[in-house]
Amino acid sequence: MKNSASNQGDPMAYPILYSFRRCPYAMRARLGLYLAGQEVELREIVLKHKPEPMLAASPKGTVPVLILEDGRVVDESLAIMQWALAKQGKDPLLLTHEPGLQQAAMALIDANDNGFKPWLDKYKYADRHPEQSQEDYRAQGERFIALLEARLSEHDQLVSDAASIADYAIFPFVRQFAHVDNHWWQQAPYPKVRAWLNAHLQSTAFNAVMKKYPTWLDSGESFSLLQQ
Repeated sequence: MKNSASNQGDPMAYPILYSFRRCPYAMRARLGLYLAGQEVELREIVLKHKPEPMLAASPKGTVPVLILEDGRVVDESLAIMQWALAKQGKDPLLLTHEPGLQQAAMALIDANDNGFKPWLDKYKYADRHPEQSQEDYRAQGERFIALLEARLSEHDQLVSDAASIADYAIFPFVRQFAHVDNHWWQQAPYPKVRAWLNAHLQSTAFNAVMKKYPTWLDSGESFSLLQQ
C-alpha cells in the first residue's frame, strides 16, 4: 500500500490507521482490527513527529487514530475494537449474546483504563512522580493484577474460558507493567496472570500486529495489517 494522502480527492481503498507500535492503546486497536479481519492502511508514526493529516483528523494528537472511508474519525482504542468487531460480525468475541459476560468484560476494561493505567504510568515513570516510591506505585498497580489473578483462577481467560474483548484490550497494559521490572515480575505471586500474558504474547495475533514498519513520514508508505 502506498501513501495516498497527497491525492485528497481519491477514494480510500481501506480505512487509514495511524499507530505507534509500542503504545498499548495502539496495540489494542490493531488487535481488534486483526481479529476482526478488517484491513487498514497502517501508518506507523513516532510521537515526536506526528503527521499533519493525523493531527487534522484528531487534534488531540494521540494514537490510535482510524480514519474511515467516508471520512469519519474513530480515535479511541476501545471504540476502534468495537467498530471493527461489530462491522465484521464477530459477535462471539464481543459476547453480545451473553449480557452478563459482556458487562463483566466492559467493567474490567474500565478498571484497566481508569484505575490501573494511571498507576502503571507512575510506576513506569516513577522518577517523574517523586511523591511516592516506585514500589508504592507498583503496589497500587498490583491491586488490579491481583483481581486478574483471581479471575484467572476461575477461568482460562478473564471472563470465561474463551478469550474475549477484555483479554485483548487489557493484556497490552499488563505487558507494559511486567516490563518495568521483569526480574520482580517473574517472581511475583501471580502465576496465572503470567501464564495468561505469556500465552497472548506468543499468539499469532500479537506477533502479527507487532511487526516493525518504517514510519510513514520517512517512507511515504502505508502497510497492510493483514497481509504479513
